[in-house]
Amino acid sequence: MEPVTLTTGRLVLRTVGPADTDAVFAAAQDPETQRWISQFPSPYLHEHAKQFTEQFAPDGWANDSMFTFGAFLPAGELAGMLGITMRSLGVAELGFWATKEHRGNGYITEATTTTTRWAFTALAVDRIEWRAEVGNAPSRAVAERAGFTIEGTLRSAVNNKGVRRDCWVGSLLPSDLGLPSTAPYLPAPPAHA
Repeated sequence: MEPVTLTTGRLVLRTVGPADTDAVFAAAQDPETQRWISQFPSPYLHEHAKQFTEQFAPDGWANDSMFTFGAFLPAGELAGMLGITMRSLGVAELGFWATKEHRGNGYITEATTTTTRWAFTALAVDRIEWRAEVGNAPSRAVAERAGFTIEGTLRSAVNNKGVRRDCWVGSLLPSDLGLPSTAPYLPAPPAHA
């Protein structure tokens, strides 16, 4: 798929490229970001940012496996990053992070709401999962504000720099946003006492 650009009231959501390498590198130096993003190498080197912007992000779009959006302010400043990764037929996983300078402004919630709606309508996705290491309260707050239902805790479900850790998992369905599903959904019947 060719990369798309989405807009919100305050953001331009577009894929990243070589011109964004320095901004991604600078944002990735934040210790909080490195602490919670298990996929980030530590130390995060300029070559990692270059590989992300010049290979990883474009390849994901080209092979329809991961759809990466940089969340940019209208003047061009990077506020955060989001990725929608295809996991199985009709199921995707959302990941995101905010730059240190722009946390607490609601940008990532705004971007999450827009990109998940796009995924449901453009990618034929019927379930988007969110996962975060237990303790990452800001990530959980974004997911909840964007309408995700927290489904529980998965034991030993993430490997963060060589250490197995528990993670929260949540989901968002098209019906949560008033959108139709591509396949019928039959919820489990209530448990009997």
